Amino acid sequence: MPEAFIYDAVRTPRGKGRAGGGLNSIPPIDLTVTALNAIRDRNALDTALVDDVVMGCVAPLGEQGADIARVSALRAGYAETVPGTQINRFCASGLEACNLAAAQVMSGQADFSIGGGVESMSRIPMGSSGGPWTTDPDVATDLHYAPQGIGADTIATIWGYSRTDVDSLALESQKRAKTAWDEGRFANSVIPVHDMHGIKVLDRDEHMRPQTTMQSLASIDPAFAVMGKKAGYDNIVLRKYPELASINHVHHAGNASGIVDGAAAVLIGSKEAGEAASLKPRARIRAFASVGSEPTIMLTGPSYAAEKALKRAGMTAADIDLWEVNEAFASVVLRFMEAMGTDASNTNVNGGAIAMGHPLGATGAMLLGTVLDELERTGKSTALITLCVAQGMGTATIIERV
Repeated sequence: MPEAFIYDAVRTPRGKGRAGGGLNSIPPIDLTVTALNAIRDRNALDTALVDDVVMGCVAPLGEQGADIARVSALRAGYAETVPGTQINRFCASGLEACNLAAAQVMSGQADFSIGGGVESMSRIPMGSSGGPWTTDPDVATDLHYAPQGIGADTIATIWGYSRTDVDSLALESQKRAKTAWDEGRFANSVIPVHDMHGIKVLDRDEHMRPQTTMQSLASIDPAFAVMGKKAGYDNIVLRKYPELASINHVHHAGNASGIVDGAAAVLIGSKEAGEAASLKPRARIRAFASVGSEPTIMLTGPSYAAEKALKRAGMTAADIDLWEVNEAFASVVLRFMEAMGTDASNTNVNGGAIAMGHPLGATGAMLLGTVLDELERTGKSTALITLCVAQGMGTATIIERV
């Protein structure tokens, strides 16, 4: 079976996902075009060689709707023979898009395929696409639905993570992200975004709060306590987990992922295609996996997806040099490290979504590029990228530097 190699990975900065944010004036198609242009121009890529563009997008409606991958490829001036498809696996959409692109190459059905994602959360708010999971009372009741924040607090309750524990992880994320930016660790992958006049509007992640302290985090009220009690979600969880006396609400805006805008793209191809295009591979994709997990607590999927990917690769956790775990909520990362037997020394070493934000459809592809840069910077070999996913799922990918 052919191997799938990563030839390049780029991302935009993450702009604050609200009116007045650095990317709020930029339509999502232009964010995607920015990433696709960079892939083409940095690699002198003949786009007629690209067999597909696969883009994650969690709210595919309005100006993000229909098939933003295809129209973005056309808008970027790619050959009209290049198709495109939009996919949605919620928070893991960007990584799943890369996995699908890799699967096309590994099956021999594509020479080059581009994976990635986009989300303009300031223009298309989270949850805009609706769906029976959250909007149909019969479905929600039957499936014991509770919002993700309640699930994150339930993880903290079951596994005993205190408010200090989750705030400490959040503070470290801010510190690491600042260090990474100050030392230029993202310089190879982050591409500036320009407006229609060619004026640069953003070239740096703007959600970071490097002034954060444990004291400032401690001053924030838990975000999901009132929802849990008054809307009845705590009771739904307690019926599913009767061994719990109550839910300890510890998460808030300071220790959960930030709402931001952004896009990313990853060029994946076979060895033969890369050689023919005079491109040097940066990494190979060893394995990938997606799983379903308990849907009420919702956020425990990353460790199960990681274990499945490791088994497929014939590897163990000891074979992984770096772990990149999306910081949807602090307790998700704490639980993952406990389950996998890893620790903070090699997990999210450049910070994560708590500091820099989580542009839903793009984050997975961004994390892949971030950890690839870090492998090259440190001379390390292997990395595993994983994200928790709404409705109780997880996705993971293992890469090896070449």
